Amino acid sequence: MIAGLLIGKHLSMGCPGKNVRPILGRPMTEYGFIAAKHSRCVQRMFVSTDSPHIAEIGRQYGAEHIERPPELATPDALTEDALVHAYREMVRRAGQHIDIVALFFANAPTIPPGLVDKGIEVLLDDSSLDSAFSVTKYNMWSPVRARRLDSGNLIQPYVDLDLLGGPERLSSIRGAEGDCYFVDLAVQVLRDRCFLEMDEGHLPFKWMGKRSHALISDYGFDIDYEWQIPVIEQWLREHGFTETATPYDGEKQAL
Repeated sequence: MIAGLLIGKHLSMGCPGKNVRPILGRPMTEYGFIAAKHSRCVQRMFVSTDSPHIAEIGRQYGAEHIERPPELATPDALTEDALVHAYREMVRRAGQHIDIVALFFANAPTIPPGLVDKGIEVLLDDSSLDSAFSVTKYNMWSPVRARRLDSGNLIQPYVDLDLLGGPERLSSIRGAEGDCYFVDLAVQVLRDRCFLEMDEGHLPFKWMGKRSHALISDYGFDIDYEWQIPVIEQWLREHGFTETATPYDGEKQAL
């Protein structure tokens, strides 16, 4: 079985209430359900949350609610623990093995259903892959440019620049060291072993596993701060969303 799972909790820190905050007239979390509904490959949809509001939005899209335990919904709770809990409950309810999960975050709305399906197809074609994740090229945020402040408020490199090739490879020209891609957490497609062997995955996103295929995206990110919201609204408009319509209106729905 290929299932979809959206996770989101009631509490949020950087941008309070972000998961249900309206973006182009819809709660932010609704975009994940829209993407799952218009995926050709997702066969059954679940939502793990402690939020009655998110659960109700999910029900409107045919998603089955998994009650997220209070201890997994605190600000300090680890995403990987919530994912393991949800996966076990999904398998129990399905009564069969779930081979692949398309994972959606409530605060990451830039989700093309076609890219979700591409990730699923990549895993079906290559059993050596653990996952497929969307990535965005952000050369302006390369580790070469990252800095920290020391105890004297002086600007210092965030990482040892010698680890990045040393002076002979570094340049003030953006991207001279090679393109820098960030996992944007919009499209995440996981094989079952990502859940069953969670502690074997690479940090900081253990649920990626060890071998993750890159799905190139134009831009996007999971929302944690106010300044990100206008950027996401721009992405949505560029991809056919308005306050009253979606790019999928009139299409046959998959769920």
